[in-house]
Amino acid sequence: SEISEDAPPGTVVALLHVQDRDSGQNGEVRCSLDGSIPLGLEKTFNNYYSVVTSRDLDREEVSEYNVTVRASDGGSPPRWSSAVLSLRVLDVNDN
Repeated sequence: SEISEDAPPGTVVALLHVQDRDSGQNGEVRCSLDGSIPLGLEKTFNNYYSVVTSRDLDREEVSEYNVTVRASDGGSPPRWSSAVLSLRVLDVNDN
C-alpha cells in the first residue's frame, strides 16, 4: 500500500478481516499492531479492523513501514497468527 505524507490523522490505509472458526472463547479474535509506529487499529464491526494513521507522517523521516498485525484468540492457551503489511509513504512537493 501507499499513502501520501500529507494524509491527515485518521486516514484509513488498510481494511482487515479476521476470523477463527472455533466456537466460544476460542473463536473470539483480538488484533493488535506490533511496534512503535504512527498507525493505529480500530475495530469497525464484527471481525473487521481498519488500520489508520494516528499522527502526521514525514517521508523524510521514514519512507516505508512494515506493519505487523497480530491476531490472537481467547483460548487457553491463546493461539495467534501474524501478517506483515508494507506501507510506503509518498513524498509531497515541499515547495
